[in-house]
This record gives sequence, structure tokens and C-alpha cells, in this order.
Amino acid sequence: MTQKAQDRVVYFNGEFVPESEARISIYDSALMFGDMVFEMTRSFGKKQFKLREHLERLMAGVKILHIPLKQTIEDLERACLETIERNEPAFAADDEHRLMIDVSRGLLGIYQGVVGLHKGPNVVIADFPLRWTVAGMGKLFEAGINAAVTSQRAIPAFLLDPKIKNRSRIHYLMANIEASKLEGENNWALLLDPDGFIAEGTGDNFFIVKGKTLITPEGRNILRGISRAYVVQELAPQLGLQAVEKNIEPYDVWTADEAFMTGTPFCLIPVTSLNRVAIGTGKVGPVARSLLEAWSRNVGVDVVRQIRDWDRQRTADASGAPTPYSFKGKK
Repeated sequence: MTQKAQDRVVYFNGEFVPESEARISIYDSALMFGDMVFEMTRSFGKKQFKLREHLERLMAGVKILHIPLKQTIEDLERACLETIERNEPAFAADDEHRLMIDVSRGLLGIYQGVVGLHKGPNVVIADFPLRWTVAGMGKLFEAGINAAVTSQRAIPAFLLDPKIKNRSRIHYLMANIEASKLEGENNWALLLDPDGFIAEGTGDNFFIVKGKTLITPEGRNILRGISRAYVVQELAPQLGLQAVEKNIEPYDVWTADEAFMTGTPFCLIPVTSLNRVAIGTGKVGPVARSLLEAWSRNVGVDVVRQIRDWDRQRTADASGAPTPYSFKGKK
């Protein structure tokens, strides 16, 4: 996991610094308020997937939150590609590039006079192996996951717009911790909105399948995912499937033929039960399989095989620290 870590560099406000030295101030607004927009991307065969779309969403957040960023989207795109180029020698041949692009407002006003600190927004672009994020997921493509509705609700757009991808995400963390304490394996949190409709996962979007129709929650109270859009706008038409956005309730999930989650690192994970009640046959369905196969063909990488191969090479993490998709409660 730490292979050649000493050789990786991070883009930090126009310069490249060793990964271990990339730090922002304790007085940064990101630390004080979670005041940061961000994106995380991935590559297929070392080529970035939908980088421009990720950056467009990032820049929308910068605009709406009034972060005084001087760089253009073209500047950020060049910085991302240069970060990848500089880090490629530190990556194994079968690694993929996982970019983490952070933009913070910078120092709060009362700390502007601290000597030696960077003034203005911070732009940080890190690049690390994708396998870190998807560790242990290989089995889920065959077993599926159990979506667990948590007591933690999604924050509605009229309070804090989730369409802006920001670092104020404690509600996601609380939902993951709650799901981790449930009995059984492969529990992933699924949040309802304040009206009781299904919203999203904690870093993924949700779909159900009815016949040849894909149904996903309306884009009102969710992060409108790049992978979600790819399924709706490109994969579904390619496979002759209809895709619609509408309010759905748990009942609609239990009576669906299939369900799945989408997210940048893993693309698509089948959901075979909701609160331990089977969805359809309780097994991975043909539509989810066909979508994954089409995705793999389009990008020239077998998505499932790649993650399974990484799992076979993996050394188990005994730290007990939470990961983006695994929160283990106490025994």
C-alpha cells in the first residue's frame, strides 16, 4: 500500500512538494468550517475518466461558494495531468491514478497576519493508487451489498446543497458508523431525505431496475454523480434501457427486479437486499451485469477483474481505521 510513497508528489498552489510535506494551515477555513470543495477521479488504463466533468462540477462549487480562485478550469486540468505525469514512475504497472483535488478558501480573516502562511485559496492535487479506495471490494460484484437505511437523514438542498461537492460531510460519516454496527456483512448506508424518499449513499448514487427501466432518485437532494450521469446518459441508451429520475420509497426497492450503486472508484456495485430483505431474487441481476460489461468494454478495462486482481495482491489492513467504504464497529 505504501509502495514508493516517498516518491509521490502533490501539486500545492503551483508547486510540487513531497506527499508527506503537503499541508495546509491549522487556521485554514477548511479546518474551521469544512469550507472546501473537492473532486476525486480515477483512470482506466492510466487514462483519466471524465476529468473535465469532475472539474466542471468543482468549478460550479467554487462559483456558488464565492471562493476567490484565480485559476481557470484549463489551468486545473493542466495541473491534474502534470501531477499524474510526475507521479507515474511511483506507480506499479497495474495501478490506476486516483486524483484528489481540493480547493479551500484559505486563511480566515483574523489569521491573515500570521507570518509565513499562504494567503488566498489553497489548491491541492494529490495522486495515489486507486486500489487503496476499492480494497476488498472484489467479492461484492458477485455477492452484492445490503443497503441499510440509517436514522441519519440526507441533508436537504434547502439547508446545505449536496450538489456542491464539499467537505462538510459528518452526516455521511455518522451514517457509515451506524451501518457498520449492524449485524451481517457488506452493509452500506443508504440515506433517506426529510420526506422519507431514498436519496443517496455516502459517496454513491442509487438505482433500481424495473423491467428495462432504470430508476434513480431525483437530483434535488443528492450529489449528482458523474458515474450516475454516465449510466443515465450513455450506458442506458447504449443497452436499449430507459432511465428516469423520480421519487422512490423503500417499498419501491423491495418490489424492484434489481438495484445497484454507482460511484467513481468502483463504477457499479449490485445491491441485493435492503435492510436484509431481498431485492428481486436476492442475487446479482442481468441488468447490473450488462451495465458493468458495457462499462468495461467502453473503457478498455475489465472493471471487476481489475479489482479482484488487486484484492488477491492485497495485504490485510489491521489498523482498524475507517476507510471510505468500510467502517468497522467494536466487537
